[in-house]
Order: sequence, then C-alpha cells, then structure tokens
Amino acid sequence: MDYEKLLNMAAELGYQLMYSGAEIYRVEESARRLLHAYGLESPEVFAIPNCLIVSVATPEGQPVTRMRRVPLHGTDIELLERCNGLCRRLCAEVPPLDEAQALVDALPEAIPRYSPRMMLLGYGAAPAFFAPLFGGGLRDLACAFLCGLAVGLCLLYGGKFIGANSFFRTAVCSAVAAFLALALVEAGLGESVDVVTISTLMVLVPGVALTNAMREIMAGDTFSALSRTADAILVASAIALGAAAGQALGGLL
Repeated sequence: MDYEKLLNMAAELGYQLMYSGAEIYRVEESARRLLHAYGLESPEVFAIPNCLIVSVATPEGQPVTRMRRVPLHGTDIELLERCNGLCRRLCAEVPPLDEAQALVDALPEAIPRYSPRMMLLGYGAAPAFFAPLFGGGLRDLACAFLCGLAVGLCLLYGGKFIGANSFFRTAVCSAVAAFLALALVEAGLGESVDVVTISTLMVLVPGVALTNAMREIMAGDTFSALSRTADAILVASAIALGAAAGQALGGLL
C-alpha cells in the first residue's frame, strides 16, 4: 500500500468537500470511510472550517500526515453532490489508487461553470423574486432587480477596488444596495424603500453558513460551529452597517 498516495487522495477529496461548503462532520466521516475502505483500521481525521488534517499509521508504526489549508470559500451544491457520489463509489469499488486519484483530481473540472452574465442575471433575479414576498409591487420588483444587478457588479467585478475582505466587501455591497434603493424610490421608480432594500440585501444574508453552524452544534463540532457562527454574525453586522451608511448618504444627497 502506498500510504503517501492514499493520504493525498483522501486529503484532496476532503479538501474539495470543505471547499464546496460541506459540514465538518461530513468531511471527517467521508475521509474516514474512504481510508477504512482501503484497509486502514484507525485513521485520524480532523477538520475545522479552514484546515483539514489526515493522519494514518503504517504497519511499522510510522505516522504519515497530510494537512490542507482551505481558503475562503462559499457553497457549491453541485461540487458537494459530486464529491459525495464519488466518495460512495470509491468506498464501494475500491479502485487502484492511481485511478482513484485521477477521479478525485477531475472533480473541479467536471462542474459546469456559469458565465459572468448568467451570474449577474441571477443576482438581479433573486431580489426581484423576493420583492413580492415582502409585499412589493411591480415597480418595487423592477427596482430590486436593478439593485441586485448593482450588487452583482460589485461582487463580480469590483474585487480589485473593494478587496477580498468579506466584511468590507459585504458592507460596501450593502451600502450600494441601500443607496440605490433610496435613489430609485426618490426618483419615482419604486414605491417602498424598505421592500427594495430588504429584497436586495437577502442575496448577502449568510443563511447557509448559519444553518451549517447550527447543524454542527447538534453534531458536537463546537469549535467549528462557533467559528461559522462568528463569521455569520460579522457578515450580518456588515450588512447592517453598510445599509445604514448607504441610507444615511442617500438622505444627505
């Protein structure tokens, strides 16, 4: 058994799971089941939101460890589903390590990627669908669509101007959304500033992160849960600060 290749494969699969936004217990269990399938009796897997450590002991008692640093990431349901499916397949079939490694390496390439135009359209469509849920009319729906496009432009093309810091980026996008919503309503294009603003801010709300944090608390992964909860609270604070700043600026103008 080539333990180096086996650990590289398990660590890469765990990394892809983490990068797709999987829960901590899912990452640890998947990597552990994969190593069990290849004949290892007591592998050790430890994960937190930005780090994955996989360790095994050879028959001679020599420990072998791999650590992967996981960068800032969001949620990719398609990649998560493919990772889960591949893990089940590898555990059931146990192919040779070279073949298994090739399948794991091909995971990101198999994911269909949307063009920037399609993503921008999604940023506009999401607030537009939220507007009727909050009691808005057709004019509010149109304004929410325009505000969503503005937020999408900031996220997709404004990275070099507003930086990669998630707190600052969220605050800037919230300020842009609130300011534009107020400007459109004052110009007579919309009816309710509150409806347009809240509908647009919904695309920035960290709902998935907070849901995963609650699931990890129930699973006993307290450290990871606290980390995700703190991140969600910071993002929510950035949304509030940005929206307040945007509306204050709009009021001055």
